[in-house]
Amino acid sequence: MQGLSFILRLNRYLPLGLFFILLLSGCAHKGGTDTCKVISPPTQPVSSTQPAQNRVRGGVDDFFEDEFSTNPCLVADPLAPINRVVFQFNDKLYFWCLKPVARGYRFVIPEPIRLGISNMFFNVAGIGRMANNLLQGKFRSAGAEFGRFFVNSTAGLLGLGNPAANFPALNPEPEDMGQTLGAWGIDNGFYLVLPIYGPSTLRDAIGIVGDWLFYPASYLRPWYIPISFRAVELTNILSFHIGDYEAVKDSALDPYIMFRSAYIQTRRQMVER
Repeated sequence: MQGLSFILRLNRYLPLGLFFILLLSGCAHKGGTDTCKVISPPTQPVSSTQPAQNRVRGGVDDFFEDEFSTNPCLVADPLAPINRVVFQFNDKLYFWCLKPVARGYRFVIPEPIRLGISNMFFNVAGIGRMANNLLQGKFRSAGAEFGRFFVNSTAGLLGLGNPAANFPALNPEPEDMGQTLGAWGIDNGFYLVLPIYGPSTLRDAIGIVGDWLFYPASYLRPWYIPISFRAVELTNILSFHIGDYEAVKDSALDPYIMFRSAYIQTRRQMVER
């Protein structure tokens, strides 16, 4: 227990330490546009018995791989071999554990209750979104987040309802710490695949730690309560999206490339908006 307490205290200082590591590694730059080029070796065909020249062009993998190779505003992937191992781990974890649990959860918990739980978690996370808007100087969006939090916490019965959805002015685009670091001019660093979390970058991985510090449930004790909150949140989210991952994966010759490129392009758009 003392060791766990030490780790929990240490987490408070991780964002600052990782931030300086990011600066020392040369990933910070002036401006908010990514400039790192892909430096990972070319990806081989999925099947070693199928020559590369026999692959059918024009598929979703070729689109993403061509885009990743020619666009100068993307992210290096020097840890590709390790990332692929973690990607496979997450894939097995999904099919062997997360999906069965989410299916059982969906069978037991009616959809209206799951929607209420989803609204509640989203409402609690509004504090972090408001803080990140303030850190980016988006004061109008911060005010909108506060308004949504207030309306949903009162008229929405502690966030179980989402009456603020009826007011467009109270529904700004969500912001997280990864986007805040990007708005401050910090580059992505390099691509990462994190266990359970999935696609990320060095910058966004640091942002996850920051978002954890902004999440009110993180300060509940004992230590397993906030972890339980996150586990329930993940299960609840998956209960609405069972089958989505399989559909995307089955459409790709190399799912790793597709998820990597889609994630990086989406995150860049979120930072630049």
